[in-house]
Amino acid sequence: MKITVMGATGRIGTHLVDKLEQASVEVVAASTSLGVNSVTGESLGSAIAGADVVIDVTNAASFGDDTALDFFKASTRNLLAASAGVKHYIALSVVGTPHLVESDYFRAKMVQENLIRAARRPYTILHSTQFFEFISGVVDMSADGDGFRLPSALVKPIAADNVAEMLVELAMGAAMNDTVEIGGCDQFGLDEIARMHLTANEDIRQVVTDNSARYYGVELNDDTLLPLAGARVGSLSYVDWLYRSMAD
Repeated sequence: MKITVMGATGRIGTHLVDKLEQASVEVVAASTSLGVNSVTGESLGSAIAGADVVIDVTNAASFGDDTALDFFKASTRNLLAASAGVKHYIALSVVGTPHLVESDYFRAKMVQENLIRAARRPYTILHSTQFFEFISGVVDMSADGDGFRLPSALVKPIAADNVAEMLVELAMGAAMNDTVEIGGCDQFGLDEIARMHLTANEDIRQVVTDNSARYYGVELNDDTLLPLAGARVGSLSYVDWLYRSMAD
């Protein structure tokens, strides 16, 4: 089996390539830094030639403007065009995307998903909850004066490593022509997990619970960020991950 990973040097991509190589499959690691550009199409054909599976874990550089939409439109169209004949096209997206389209970024992710579905190729889309590794970014985004302001909306964050494990499992199986979801094993309010993050980093700044505070520009309901019933569950808890990351 030959698998091309587009976005191979990113947060998920590095874990994914390592796990695929451990599974003794032929892996082509592709990313802009490795000379393969899904937006311009540079070297894309050669990176995908002969692949049985393409896994798209690319991401836009910006979250707050039209840049994300431009990126996902161009990147996804080029990847799909280069993937004609591939047995399985897998893309990583985000739990709650259909309910978050007021956000420029999530509207762009919805466009990506719709392009994949419209291409009529064998595909699977994996919806993941927020990564543990990105909780710091969520906290920073909520800065308000000398503290932070976050809603109590619920989230089940997950380790990037667990997401990569799920992508490997999907790559080894048949295309589902559907969306599957994965989330973490623990549930927190966004305000609660922000306090845990700050405490672990010995940061004494305060988090104010404000249910009108926005997440990437979107006002949340309690369950907007939660995976649907039947979602797969990651094995690593946030507390264990925190201890591990503090020790590294």
